Amino acid sequence: MFFAAVIYSVAVSVGIYAFWVFLMQFMPHVLDRAGRGLMFGCMLLGSLMIVAMSSWLNASALAGAAAIQQHLAITVQNYTRDLDTANSNAIAAQGLLPDIQLASSRFAKLADAERAGSLTGTSGSGTVVQLLTQMSGQLDSLGQEVQASAKRVSALYEQGSKNLAKMRELISDRGPISTRSDAFAAESLALMGVIANLQQTSVAPAVKRAATSLSSGFIAPAAGGRTADLADRQTAVVGKVESSIAIQAASLSDAADKILATPRVEPIRFQSMSPAEAVLHYAGDFVPSWAGAISIDLMPAVLVLILCVVHAAIRREEIPAFSASDMTAGELLAALQMAREVEDARRGIPNEIVPAAAKVDGEAAAEPAPGTDENVTSLSSARLTK
Repeated sequence: MFFAAVIYSVAVSVGIYAFWVFLMQFMPHVLDRAGRGLMFGCMLLGSLMIVAMSSWLNASALAGAAAIQQHLAITVQNYTRDLDTANSNAIAAQGLLPDIQLASSRFAKLADAERAGSLTGTSGSGTVVQLLTQMSGQLDSLGQEVQASAKRVSALYEQGSKNLAKMRELISDRGPISTRSDAFAAESLALMGVIANLQQTSVAPAVKRAATSLSSGFIAPAAGGRTADLADRQTAVVGKVESSIAIQAASLSDAADKILATPRVEPIRFQSMSPAEAVLHYAGDFVPSWAGAISIDLMPAVLVLILCVVHAAIRREEIPAFSASDMTAGELLAALQMAREVEDARRGIPNEIVPAAAKVDGEAAAEPAPGTDENVTSLSSARLTK
């Protein structure tokens, strides 16, 4: 894997270098508009290919670890939301506990009142007392089951909170990001198990079943009165108790249905990402890093444009200021006249220099030679003396 990455990096570097060198060599010398447009098109196509080949590598090098940390942080937020939702669904059934306890207490009080003869008019522990006591006991058992589930839900939520705390420590911890990501994945699996257990711990299905059995499974006991009048009164009270049980069972069933209608939590399985994948997935959050990565690859494009501008300026300097094809007849005659005057002026300079030099030589010859002997008499002077 390492050698494959090295080979790919070298190949990309060589390709980018060759591309920009060719553009620097050829593009400044293309003068016609169509050729220049084609060269710009080639530069644009090559730039897109360079971005596809190399810029994501630069971006992953600049912000790969930060992108993975952001991926872990977002995953923790999602798991926190899922854990809270699962816990809320699990403890929602706890809201049924007061109704269950109230119904159980009401049946128990009715049983106590019947022992004194408040319902049938005859004291004792007969059929009605046994029925009311039985209903109170069933509801009390259901309430105890709901209370016991609260402890299991609390223990599971505490375990899930510990998993989340460990995951947060892995995000803020120092060290290789790959090692932390692997440990994070292990904690996420444990947390998913906790969330699944929380959803199975809810007692709402048990409450639903108990409420259904209270109403549909109710069997009215036979009146056990010693007289026909007492038996009729017992039968009437049992009918009222049955109606009350049906109402209570319908209330509990409706409340349990609302809890069961809550959507189940489906936690997303954690997917580890490489630095390149994380940078691409969260590209919108790392715009400065992407801008720097692309600028590194496309910086030679500025050099190509600079070369084009410089070569154009050099060509303009080499073009004459005036051209014979652009001059009028009057301008051409004036230029020829100026050329003749300049030529005549150049020819007159040597004629002036030569006479001046001859005059200087004559004056020098008229002067006596320095260093002549004074005792030497000239030939003409000697003849006059004789």
